[in-house]
Amino acid sequence: MTSSSRVSARLGAIAPSATLAVDAKAKALKAAGRPVIGFGAGEPDFPTPAHIVEAAVEAARDPKNHRYTPAAGLPELKQAIADKTKRDSGYEIDPASVLVTNGGKQAVFQAFAAILDPGDEVLLPAPYWTTYPEAIGLTGATPVEVFAGADQEYLVTVDQLEAARTDNTKALLFCSPSNPTGAVYSAEQTKAIGEWALEHGIWVITDEIYEHLLYDGATFSPIVREVPELADTTIVLNGVAKTFAMTGWRVGWMQGPQDVIKAATNFQSHLTSNVANVSQRAAIAALTGPMDEVHAMRVAFDRRRKTIVSMLQEIDGFEVPTPRGAFYAYPSVEGWIGRSVRGREISSSIDLAAVILEEAEVAVVPGEAFGPSGFLRLSYAIADADLTEGVSRIQALLAEG
Repeated sequence: MTSSSRVSARLGAIAPSATLAVDAKAKALKAAGRPVIGFGAGEPDFPTPAHIVEAAVEAARDPKNHRYTPAAGLPELKQAIADKTKRDSGYEIDPASVLVTNGGKQAVFQAFAAILDPGDEVLLPAPYWTTYPEAIGLTGATPVEVFAGADQEYLVTVDQLEAARTDNTKALLFCSPSNPTGAVYSAEQTKAIGEWALEHGIWVITDEIYEHLLYDGATFSPIVREVPELADTTIVLNGVAKTFAMTGWRVGWMQGPQDVIKAATNFQSHLTSNVANVSQRAAIAALTGPMDEVHAMRVAFDRRRKTIVSMLQEIDGFEVPTPRGAFYAYPSVEGWIGRSVRGREISSSIDLAAVILEEAEVAVVPGEAFGPSGFLRLSYAIADADLTEGVSRIQALLAEG
């Protein structure tokens, strides 16, 4: 048996998560005593709010949470998600149209698995979150990148989508606010894209996990609210990870047409069954409790956003659109391609990220993880002092070039 045949072609084709790989390398270097500052992982640096933790502690003591519960999620959590959708998105859903998943990533994979077949194509606006194309590929479908650069503030247009559409186009992935760019589509842009998808019978999978992290007057525009007729061909993805600093609790959800949700629930019943009950109880507390700490976190992210954008814009060869959502800056570093740093030639953003890590001890994620080369992603969900120190090191290193 050859080494290549020991692993299935399906799993062997999966690329590891570049963001988690960068974060792991940064943590390993720190553990080895090097003063590495990591801008890699997209997770809040704040603790989960205390009232959510207390709800989990109480839940852990209750024997009813020590047993299996419905694979689709606790009825109380599904109702809380329905109530939250009405409150935050402005339209009503049936709790029966909700499936609670083990984090947002499971929701992403199951959404694609529920509607895609081999030969289907999915329009994938780029830059994109690194997991999307891998999840699409696992279904046998093909991701079709539609790229919008810094000159477009990373926002694709209807004309671009139409140019990429073929008879095999089954779905569009829509993410606003965006990971990795922080770009936010306006209500008008969202409506135009939604009407285009409706006209051509294209499914929309919309990732709304950064809905509460908005700045500079940007507003969250759910595509189903803008185009209500899309409700029967849209799957909404969300979770508590980013808003409530609960990345480790692993609670996400998908919501959509009940036949699709039923199929995904059947799949999950064999794959993982129910999400951990203690985490589900914590998510109920998050969705139904006060939002004061969420607002405080957003204020901190906004402060850091302004700092990092201002500092990155000072670097020669960097073009830095101002992000209006999430907690990422996504500078174009195409101006550095073909240049050198400390005698090392830069031919890609992978090269630049490697030089920054090895010479300045700062971990950033290269654009190749999210689409075309020539970009870097920096998460500003880190402490203010680390943020300033880290970008200062990059400034000093690249000033030598």
